[in-house]
Amino acid sequence: MTNLFKDLFIFEMANNHQGQVKHGLKIIEAMARIARTHGIQAAVKLQYRDLNSLIHPAYMERKDVKHIPRFRETALSERDFRTLQEAILAAGLITVTTPFDERSVEKCMAHGVQILKIASCSADDWPLIEAIVETGKPVIASTGGLSIYEIDNLVSFFQHRDVKFALLHCVGIYPTQNHQLNMGFLDRLIRRYPGVPIGYSGHEAPENLDVVVVAVSRGATILERHVGLPAESITLNAYSMNPEQTDAWVAAALRAKAIVGPNGHKQTSQSEIDSLLSLKRGVYASNCIKKGTPISRDQVFFAMPCVPGQTTSGNFGQLRASFTASQDYACNEPIMEQSELDQMVEIRRIIHDAKGMLFEANMVLTPDDQIELSHHFGIERFRQTGALIVNVVNREYCKKLIIVLPGQRHPSHRHKLKEETFQLIWGDLEVMLNGIPVKMKVGQKLLVERGAWHGFSSLEGAIFEEVSTTHVQGDSYYEDAKISRLDPLQRKTVVEGW
Repeated sequence: MTNLFKDLFIFEMANNHQGQVKHGLKIIEAMARIARTHGIQAAVKLQYRDLNSLIHPAYMERKDVKHIPRFRETALSERDFRTLQEAILAAGLITVTTPFDERSVEKCMAHGVQILKIASCSADDWPLIEAIVETGKPVIASTGGLSIYEIDNLVSFFQHRDVKFALLHCVGIYPTQNHQLNMGFLDRLIRRYPGVPIGYSGHEAPENLDVVVVAVSRGATILERHVGLPAESITLNAYSMNPEQTDAWVAAALRAKAIVGPNGHKQTSQSEIDSLLSLKRGVYASNCIKKGTPISRDQVFFAMPCVPGQTTSGNFGQLRASFTASQDYACNEPIMEQSELDQMVEIRRIIHDAKGMLFEANMVLTPDDQIELSHHFGIERFRQTGALIVNVVNREYCKKLIIVLPGQRHPSHRHKLKEETFQLIWGDLEVMLNGIPVKMKVGQKLLVERGAWHGFSSLEGAIFEEVSTTHVQGDSYYEDAKISRLDPLQRKTVVEGW
């Protein structure tokens, strides 16, 4: 099933249909063209209000109360709303609807709406929120005007009811000026609610494309704006975009997405490598060097250019790197050798990778923490099979931090004496427990009882906590006979003062 929250653009129609179903159909058609042009996942969002339920009878005819006259003038029949919903689906778009009362929630269900939206003004309306959650539909909630404590309450409510939900940063000022946007709050939402899709619902001026660029660069994966279609008798408000402005808004978001790049990973292309190589210094022989002899610093000099395949000054100066001539070299000839790195260099690289993961998880260890590399098939295969273990305490109780590198797997084993509980702190982790795969979420705990076979792996890297009874040396029994035959000291390297 398609992830409805992934890179989703929401075109908010609101009352820009002006109470005219034909005009609403034209807006849907215009938004569908934009979605097709840019190849995006997009939705059109409507608003449902059962006016007899929403408005007090004494105020129904009043014209001096804000919003009520507009709601009455632009109201559509249930049949008209069904027509719009069917048109949205027929155009290949996702249906999203904001209900403002419980009766409208029922209408959303009757109309087959795919996603329910909670408006900022309703984000603390608990009777309405409960009715929305009871539908079992995916939910997107705007957080305009809410304190962080109130957002925490909303998130907790959703999580306890196993709701598939997303949050949108939003400022309920129409239109919103740049100094009122507080877009840095997106960072806090992403950090505070790991695993929750975070987006942005904007009310800035239509020509202000800087905001969507900032939103994408801050990590927003859902983007929402009000849209409409001007006509002879219809003028859009100051925060709604016409189709041309909407097209420019989508294009700006996609440009920003391309600039940000995929998944936050460092991308290094061959063209970049070649470009930087042209600026590097290569290693050249300063005198004649015989084949089979070690190459020392006093036998070389560093200079531009560095030709393809040549040893660079960086390679040569790397800690513990050593080189032996595989051919005779004449004076001034480029050195074309690979480093003979020793095992300590690879261990240092592994430690640096683990420290980087800890930094990303906002975790700091002290230099006196003991680090243990569990390498079941040698250091050279550690990145495929193994784990890095931080031994925190081992008394009647035991606590360890386990760091799993991206793409790494720890083989299946069991303990006869030790019972342990895993809790995922950061990243992604799949535990194979007695042959059953368990994909853990951040914060989730998993009990591994004595005698239970268990192994684990990670796609992007993981850090989890292991709390157990006392760790006893030699209490790990592996399914793979090759590992079991090894002396524990052959498959473990302890690093102090890292």
